[in-house]
Amino acid sequence: EPSVIECQAEQAAAALGAGALIAYPTEAVWGFGCDPHDRHAVSRLLRLKRRPVDKGLLLVAAGTEQLGALLAPLTERQLRLLQNSWPGPVTWLIPDPAPLFPEWIRGSHASVAVRVSGHPVVQAICRAFGGPLVSTSANHAGSPAIRTLAELRRQFGEAIDHVVPGELGDREQPSEIRDLLTGARVR
Repeated sequence: EPSVIECQAEQAAAALGAGALIAYPTEAVWGFGCDPHDRHAVSRLLRLKRRPVDKGLLLVAAGTEQLGALLAPLTERQLRLLQNSWPGPVTWLIPDPAPLFPEWIRGSHASVAVRVSGHPVVQAICRAFGGPLVSTSANHAGSPAIRTLAELRRQFGEAIDHVVPGELGDREQPSEIRDLLTGARVR
């Protein structure tokens, strides 16, 4: 018998597969997501957030197994850095020379921003979807992140195709962002 979270994640994955924009709870704030390979969905999301495409978007995954080809060229030291910080609130900028992800995800960068979430709802959605999804804070670019479902509905209402219910995690701040090549903290 699937759990409530698993059932909700299956519904979210079906919506993602149909090109939907979804909203869901994360560790600190409400997030928006879509299929990273669906250019139309990503374009809708960028317009909704008023975010330029060249900034790039973050991806979230349930585990490193969902990032196989991206992680394959990394050194043991780099893989250890990832494993020691995931699942958790660290987003890593990982080189994507192939590239495996389209320019509407990478933006003007040669890397892709990825994290493995420890949030049960996010993990369930990624598992049901079968791979990483776009994860960006639910807000207009430059505006405060949204922490309540009521505020999410007030600001974005019908613009979101599917809302996954759930509680935010206990983090106060969005994830930090680090460059995997240099170790430098970017945010």
